[in-house]
Amino acid sequence: MSKSTNMPRPIRTPSRAACRQKRTGRLSAVAVNASQDPLMVRTARGEACERAPAWMMRQAGRYQQAYRDLALKHPGFRERSENTDLICQISLQPWESFKPDGVILFSDILTPVPAMGIAMEIDDRKGPIIDDPLKTKEQMSSYHAINLDKVSFVGESLSILRNEVGDGAAVLGFVGSPWTLATYVIEGKSSTIYKTIKTMMFTDPELLDALLSFLASEIAAYAIYQIKSGAQVLQIFDSWGGQLPPTLWEKWSKPYIQQIVQACKAEYPDTPLTLYANGSGGLLERMSTTGVDTIGLDWTTDMADARARLGNDVSVQGNVDPAILFADQEAITAAIKDCRSKAGATGHVLNLGHGVLVGTPEENVAHFFDTNRSLTHASV
Repeated sequence: MSKSTNMPRPIRTPSRAACRQKRTGRLSAVAVNASQDPLMVRTARGEACERAPAWMMRQAGRYQQAYRDLALKHPGFRERSENTDLICQISLQPWESFKPDGVILFSDILTPVPAMGIAMEIDDRKGPIIDDPLKTKEQMSSYHAINLDKVSFVGESLSILRNEVGDGAAVLGFVGSPWTLATYVIEGKSSTIYKTIKTMMFTDPELLDALLSFLASEIAAYAIYQIKSGAQVLQIFDSWGGQLPPTLWEKWSKPYIQQIVQACKAEYPDTPLTLYANGSGGLLERMSTTGVDTIGLDWTTDMADARARLGNDVSVQGNVDPAILFADQEAITAAIKDCRSKAGATGHVLNLGHGVLVGTPEENVAHFFDTNRSLTHASV
């Protein structure tokens, strides 16, 4: 087994007490402008608000008839996600239908990868495909600093979305975590077991570190570009971080996420950052030490347990089971009330525990948002 001589240096994380002090100080610093910020931004910062804001991961997508109609005219995913007019049109479809408190950019976590010299395609059925997966350090010679001109449609779309929704909702940008992006670069496609990248942790840790360090640097630049362009909240998707045992997540995902967080906070300290990892029940305490403002929860963790484990120094997001939207509306209402009552009255962004499922009835999505809007913190 080869030993790495260039492992990421551990990033010193402040204590929870220090985090709380910093968080409180930051809130007081922005209190003057609090009324001007959307509900979701204020909630993510931990400010006391009248109710929990709500949005849904994958709230723009195939469950909506409007999206399916548009996809028939524009069948390629990259066309839909790399054309400013189409991005804005799709991003605004759920806003026009349901008025969520957050409008997220329609895009993909792999959208910036070609702008770094990594060839990639997205098949509507198979998902992302990288024909030349990384196996050797020599392959990285063709990788380069992200060319933001090649993702100008992202910046343009965020600016337009800010103008379209005004103060009615927060505009969200997002990026993939270095680990999650690396699973595609190394596996070459979606995986269920991640055998190649997990093996590389032990057989060629220097190469894996080189890739993760490269991705952390370039994704940080991409994240800052999104905030500069208009994103008021930025979510980091460590979608496959939950596939790692906690000690390995601590080594192979967390430090690279922290690099992104630190870069964003250095330039935009008041822009809330959210970290979401699917299957993260064993990672919550570790996730809270990355420096993000909000921890996104999947539906397999009870909200009360999450709050007990995380405390009140960090906001939480989630975590209604997406399948509940196939149930009757009484069940949906009960799930919303259960989630919100357990999350408490401060620092909770209501969401699903994963993306909206294909086939979800649109009327039930409308009920989800309408019901949440009708409930103050005192009424749940």
